[in-house]
Amino acid sequence: MPMLSKSFDVILERGFIFSGTTMLVRGDGFDLPDEAALKKCLEYQLAQDWFSEPALRYTALNLETDAPTLAGCRWIPIREYLALGQPESGIAARAKSLLNWRRATRFCGSCGGALHDSTKETARVCIVCGRIVFPAIEPAIIVLVEKEGRLLLAKHAHRNFNVYSCLAGFVEQGESIEQTVVREVREEAGIEIARVRYVGSQSWPFPNQLMLAFRAEWQSGELFLDTSELEDLQWFSRDALPPIPPPGSVAWRLIIGKI
Repeated sequence: MPMLSKSFDVILERGFIFSGTTMLVRGDGFDLPDEAALKKCLEYQLAQDWFSEPALRYTALNLETDAPTLAGCRWIPIREYLALGQPESGIAARAKSLLNWRRATRFCGSCGGALHDSTKETARVCIVCGRIVFPAIEPAIIVLVEKEGRLLLAKHAHRNFNVYSCLAGFVEQGESIEQTVVREVREEAGIEIARVRYVGSQSWPFPNQLMLAFRAEWQSGELFLDTSELEDLQWFSRDALPPIPPPGSVAWRLIIGKI
């Protein structure tokens, strides 16, 4: 596993600069900030945290929420960058997930000692008891259920944007991924499904999910809305879809048939 470095002598050619759910790009395009921009942020102490990963040739910074915009650059939503589907999109997701992990993993869960970066691998080590803590990845399923050519889409109760998306949920202890798909659909929609098929995945750094995408078919039952999770739940025909997530998410690819 690659090692993380926090040395000013290891500022690499690819730079990912984040602030909240946005990232910095140059000009009107999507080019990444250069080495000079990275060093300027560090020089003026704008970064709450940062690291380099020499094996993958990038440096990542997490700036304060009110950090100024560097000349010739602009902030864009991270999901917009992920929508590009280029090799840098995967590294961007990794960099943001690792920054999230470092922010949330500062002290040992066993003894309370301070954690420091490992010198051997991507991990943090307790200076008191020696416990090694690796980055956490939370597997979650997302499933598009179909019935006679119609798609089951839901409006989620605890999201800030007014869109309909696929059903989704986290894998629980003792479950297979396929069992999670069946359980989540039963809990949130009240129906039984069949022909559960894995079709793809996506790293989703909000904060550290690995989204596992499935397709399935309705088998039996009538829709029953779980109001603790959802505001609305309906079958939609493909030619009359409601507002759906924008490009950049696996949900969008499922709904429009890209996977």
